[in-house]
Amino acid sequence: MQYSIDDYVLDLRKFELRKQGLVLPIEPQVLAVLALLVENHDRLVSKDELISVIWNDRAVSDSAISSRIKSARQILGDDGDAQRLIRTVYGKGFRFVGQVRPIQAGQQSPRSQSGNCNVGKPSIAVLPFISMADDPVAVISEGLPHELIVGLSRLRWLTVIARGSSFRFRGGDVDLSQVGQILSVRYCLTGTVHLAGLDVAVAVELVDIAPGTIVWAELFEGPLGSIQEIRERIFAQVISALEVQIPLHEADAARLSAPEDMTAWSSYHLGLKHVFRFNASDNAIALGHFKRATDLQPSFARAHAGISFARFQNAFLKHSGEVAEEATLARRAADKAVELDELDPFASLMMGRSLWLKADLEGSIPWLERSVSLSPNYAHAIYSHAWAQMVLCQPAEGQRNVREAMRLSPIDPMRYAMVATDAMTHCMLGDYAAAAALADRAAREPRAHVLIAAIAAACQLLAGNRAMSQHWAADVASRAPGLTQKDFFRSFPFSDSVVRQRLSTAFSALGF
Repeated sequence: MQYSIDDYVLDLRKFELRKQGLVLPIEPQVLAVLALLVENHDRLVSKDELISVIWNDRAVSDSAISSRIKSARQILGDDGDAQRLIRTVYGKGFRFVGQVRPIQAGQQSPRSQSGNCNVGKPSIAVLPFISMADDPVAVISEGLPHELIVGLSRLRWLTVIARGSSFRFRGGDVDLSQVGQILSVRYCLTGTVHLAGLDVAVAVELVDIAPGTIVWAELFEGPLGSIQEIRERIFAQVISALEVQIPLHEADAARLSAPEDMTAWSSYHLGLKHVFRFNASDNAIALGHFKRATDLQPSFARAHAGISFARFQNAFLKHSGEVAEEATLARRAADKAVELDELDPFASLMMGRSLWLKADLEGSIPWLERSVSLSPNYAHAIYSHAWAQMVLCQPAEGQRNVREAMRLSPIDPMRYAMVATDAMTHCMLGDYAAAAALADRAAREPRAHVLIAAIAAACQLLAGNRAMSQHWAADVASRAPGLTQKDFFRSFPFSDSVVRQRLSTAFSALGF
């Protein structure tokens, strides 16, 4: 049996308490006390009954009982003064007075049925950074968190608490669990600023509040005289990192949820986890999760953009034999995403990418630029712009953008594609040695698809490294025996005939 209590689900079968899909750390005895009270929420549970059920009639002190009740209240955001959920009836026992909704098997929790596309949406509070110095670093300790609040607010998939609320929590002794309860947020971004002589160091942490674990952390350092440049670098990299780290963490958390408890957002994030693995089986799983998200919430723009992404992969990587149909479906889903939320950068990104499948690279550029303008530190949009410029044979512009994308997101799931794009810009500029080294690195990335190995084979041959070119050609043949250069140029329709001929000659020499 499962019970819904506000944002919580008490699952008696699994003997766990979840909040927004996350399993909360709770002592078994405290959970047993909570379960007893919730199951009998329609009546008073006497102290004697509590002792009998939980402690098997052993002698127990009042302080032990009070401790378990206090812990049960705290994890639900209640306390002994408010007694909003668990009420003490002095001299008699305890009663659960919060609203309890039984969840039948196969039924979604009430939060999933609300019809609000923000249900399950990740939420964050950015706290003032702790300063170990005085005025010289105020631009970071006070100014940077405020800028981050503004910047993160542009990520439409993330709920960001306003400065007026989050800046009430100052100092090094802030209890993040209390912040989470008061502000109803899942994540906190915190920072510490240190001065060491003429150098400044800023440590930034993203914390998942419920378990109290660090999701992502980074240390930024530099000379005090360059504090403005440091501030700008931290701003750009934090925004870009959270764009990647929070969705991946949400996907890991969603995997722990029972299917009946999955919200549209949980399904969406699980889809992201699979779609970035760039293989046919995971892409099919991702498409299923994205479709389920739109079934749960038809107006969920990001989930429709996710469907477009999965359909794009089916066409671009030929996961499906129906390339033309997949291209049409990718465009249709992108259209729907833009229609539902024209300010979502992911929707604009997928609109741009869907146009690639129709070889309309020129038409894709305005959509990719729009995506970047909506979210200036969106590494995937910046990379996609660079890719389009590369295929349009604008290597200098493409190289500048792809390096910016890699700077913003150094551990991105699409890192292999970014490095391969950088390799191709070097190839176009005639620097074959650098192109070969970069392409080799890209092809060795775990997620790299077979077309990246084809790029590595061509670049190595152009650099005069025949043994390595044959190595990558054999890798292509083993992974995609029927791949031809026609397939490659369908996905990479280079506009310059000289570039195309140069690559075609290399592919012909390698047997493609």
